[in-house]
Amino acid sequence: MDLTIPRLGQAKIASPLRLSTTIGDLVANFVPDSARVLHDISLDESTPCPSGSADPPLSFERAGPRERIYFDPSKLRVGVVTCGGLCPGVNTVIRTLVIELSDRYGVHQITGFRYGFAGLVPEHGYPVLELNPNLVDDIHHDGGSILGTSRGPQDIESMVDTLERMGISLFFIIGGDGTLRGAQAIYEEITRRRLKIAIVGIPKTIDNDVLLVERTFGFETAVSIAIEAIRSAHTEAKSTENGVGLVRLMGRHSGYIAASAALAEPDVNLVLIPEIPFALDGPGGVLDWLEARLRQSDHAVIVVAEGAGQDLLRDADRLVKRDASGNVKLADIGLFLRDAIDQALQKRGVPHSLKYIDPSYLIRSAPANPNDSLFASNLARSAMHAGMSGRTGMLVGLWHGAFTHVPIREA
Repeated sequence: MDLTIPRLGQAKIASPLRLSTTIGDLVANFVPDSARVLHDISLDESTPCPSGSADPPLSFERAGPRERIYFDPSKLRVGVVTCGGLCPGVNTVIRTLVIELSDRYGVHQITGFRYGFAGLVPEHGYPVLELNPNLVDDIHHDGGSILGTSRGPQDIESMVDTLERMGISLFFIIGGDGTLRGAQAIYEEITRRRLKIAIVGIPKTIDNDVLLVERTFGFETAVSIAIEAIRSAHTEAKSTENGVGLVRLMGRHSGYIAASAALAEPDVNLVLIPEIPFALDGPGGVLDWLEARLRQSDHAVIVVAEGAGQDLLRDADRLVKRDASGNVKLADIGLFLRDAIDQALQKRGVPHSLKYIDPSYLIRSAPANPNDSLFASNLARSAMHAGMSGRTGMLVGLWHGAFTHVPIREA
């Protein structure tokens, strides 16, 4: 991997932040450009440099405020956009960007683009929203995004035309995997035109599945709400003869929410995730396991991630459908399992009561919990400092407990 972060040019302007360069003087310090975070923290897993090599081990730039910045805050115009599905903490990120850019750096021209990347394309006619501290003061109390969001690609050249026409020099893009692919395409078009516009991403996905980022904001809130659904399923299951509680959680390609919620709330008896194939029928299948579990313990709780078991639902004769972002539309594994379990237990003569719970949109639209709110704010601050220093083509992340700069092309 190449973890080099592109820059628009040399940072020559003294930062307005009143920080220190002296360790131990009880004043927060600027982060030197030489500060790095190792990719491999374990000696057993790290790749040693060849004998006599001057190459340093693979590492990320450490995030944080720099003593010298690239942009003149008094003349800078900033853009902000939120794309993709909702996620707890989006408004917290927007609020932190606006208030800290204004109060700490003195940037007062901050434009929010409405309804995702579509807001940058004139044909859609969406008006921009001029952001200021008063406007965003209490938006962190609410879920969703004050800017709105949308899915799907837009014309890259048209979007860059808009940034250039409006004089946007620093553009923050808040979104997940598909959004970051769009951010990389925007960065490449800007580079091709040799424009001085910085692109900085802030990874947003409750699935927690962005490469080279160990945690994304919204994930902890998602797990905490998922636990409430699991507790309800467990209560229902234990209250009837052979009760089955089935909970479907989000997770298209990764089972982080399902697995983490089950570990945190160990009343779950079976977890099905996209990474691990499973059989429905036959020895070792879900149905045989469930019948044995009910005969032994009289109740069961099953958690399934939305992307699990798609091979069981695939129809070779049906064309693959995709959503506006290009993602394959998943068949509903939750409803499939609900019906399959109900029918199988009836055929096997097992009296039962099955309760199905899907809290997906309750999770997505919730405001961030306190720890996620703090984390989202710190990601936003790291993105702000990186952008002001002239870094571009990057996103901010967390690695080994430290905030880092990650090239979008690698993530």
